[in-house]
Amino acid sequence: MTQSRTHTCGELRLPDAGKTVTIAGFLENTREVSASLTFAVVRDFYGTTQVVADTEEWVSLFREIVRESTVQITGTVRERSSKNPEMPTGEIEIVPESVVVLGRNRHAELPFQINHSREADEAARLRYRYLDLRNPEVKGNIILRARVVSALRRAMEAEGFLEINTPILTASSPEGARDYLVPARNHPGHFYALPQAPQQFKQLLMTAGFDKYFQIAPCFRDEDARADRSPGEFYQLDMEMAFATQDDVFAVIEAVFPPIFSEFGTYSTASSAPFARIPFAEAMEKYGSDKPDLRNPLTLRDFTEVAGKCGFEPFRDKAVKAVVVPNFTQTRKFIDKIVADAEVQTGEKTFWFRLDEGGSLVGGVSKFFADLKDEAIAALDLKPGCFVGLAAGKELTALRTAGVLRKLLGERLEGLIDREKYEFCWIVDFPMYEIGEESGKLEFCHNPFSMPKGGLETLLRVERGELDPLTITADQYDLVCNGVELSSGAVRNHDPDTMVKAFELVGLGEAEVKAKFPAMYSAFTYGAPPHAGIAPGVDRMVMLLTGEESIREVIAFPMNKNAKDLMMDAPGEVSPRQLEELHISITDIE
Repeated sequence: MTQSRTHTCGELRLPDAGKTVTIAGFLENTREVSASLTFAVVRDFYGTTQVVADTEEWVSLFREIVRESTVQITGTVRERSSKNPEMPTGEIEIVPESVVVLGRNRHAELPFQINHSREADEAARLRYRYLDLRNPEVKGNIILRARVVSALRRAMEAEGFLEINTPILTASSPEGARDYLVPARNHPGHFYALPQAPQQFKQLLMTAGFDKYFQIAPCFRDEDARADRSPGEFYQLDMEMAFATQDDVFAVIEAVFPPIFSEFGTYSTASSAPFARIPFAEAMEKYGSDKPDLRNPLTLRDFTEVAGKCGFEPFRDKAVKAVVVPNFTQTRKFIDKIVADAEVQTGEKTFWFRLDEGGSLVGGVSKFFADLKDEAIAALDLKPGCFVGLAAGKELTALRTAGVLRKLLGERLEGLIDREKYEFCWIVDFPMYEIGEESGKLEFCHNPFSMPKGGLETLLRVERGELDPLTITADQYDLVCNGVELSSGAVRNHDPDTMVKAFELVGLGEAEVKAKFPAMYSAFTYGAPPHAGIAPGVDRMVMLLTGEESIREVIAFPMNKNAKDLMMDAPGEVSPRQLEELHISITDIE
């Protein structure tokens, strides 16, 4: 019992008939039947309850209360003559004896209908998020998120992990995204940075002798929004283990995730351990993506040799990859839409042809293969009724473009994907280095703190000219579920000599490594244990569990795609005095 109520709006049932009760909540709606009869619905966090006003006095009173005002109603519970089986409290109603307005809604018009807020303009939803969250469906996502986080904590503790909070104000670190900087008032000209991840701190905890660490960690990155990525801040299940291998990390995740996805997910089936392990090179070759949706049975085929002989200019001296769909019955309109959308997503054109039921190549670029029909059929193992989508370009470009084509076909062809399950896999053996698109120089492909396979000796072989650095793989892995990357992780580079050599290959010497990572470099010189970890994204996880397409639906107070908080009007201007205290002046920003 609380001060304002004896029962919640989702609690009363038929056995409560005859009781005098007090409920409190939002006046969801009223339906005036006559001058002496009005039905009102009161909603709180737990549900809804009907109130019946059956006198002119009560009808008049309810007529004066604006919807969504908060009210306290005391009255007698009675059995409803017309029951509502769709409503948990649908067998009873309350006859009021006292109605008190606790918080009056002073707006005659709401920005949107509460129970239909998801149909409203996103800007309105974000500006009035406190109203949007009154919608039970919207609120339900936040409740589920809280329960998932609680379950994750219990599961990690059961695995022997200790929850430790790491700093929010820290030093700027080159982790791949832009930092959010915080000026230090007592240190003019110096800045803290909000952590992009607790990467260094959790490695330092391992060096300090903590064996198993985790936290539900807030992370901050100044990057653009996507459907599966919120700008500004996000949360991850951050974990690290000392004296651990890749297999040790996999065992923990494979113990923790399937029960949580089975209990809380939209789909009741989740992969059981062990999850499939797919090397990065194989994932790109078969699926055209390092985050493949394994529910999709389509795979990529190499068609370079045959396509190179067909005389079609876009295929000349290019890698050509094919996606073959058997028993294809879709229309030309469907095909044109797929091809157009693939081009929008990749910036590359895709092509197609079909093998009809009579055994003839038809449609798209089929005429260029008229003299190569048998070779094309043999190369792609075609059967009558097959559709062939094609992508061309440099090897990686062709693979990625065909991967998008595969994904679009999987999403839009009815019955191709088993949508009622969660299919996990590990992507392993990532390249350690790549050539930067902008710099044209050797750069780290992912996490610079990963251990290269073969350790220091592998890097020394590169230095001696015995090995191409682009062939080095790292003890690095991604967790993927239904085509969504949930996390990246790695066995860490815990040896100072190996760390310095790894950075030397990208042009950073020992002095620069010490300057950029002073605490970690120093700590490792005192003898660090081998360690490994991972950090699955909580926001993405809950998005998968709820079946939502936008990550903003599972965050209580999200920003918009431009990283603006419309409700709080942030970011905003600050006073000249505040700037002066921080030793900051604003230059012309026009």
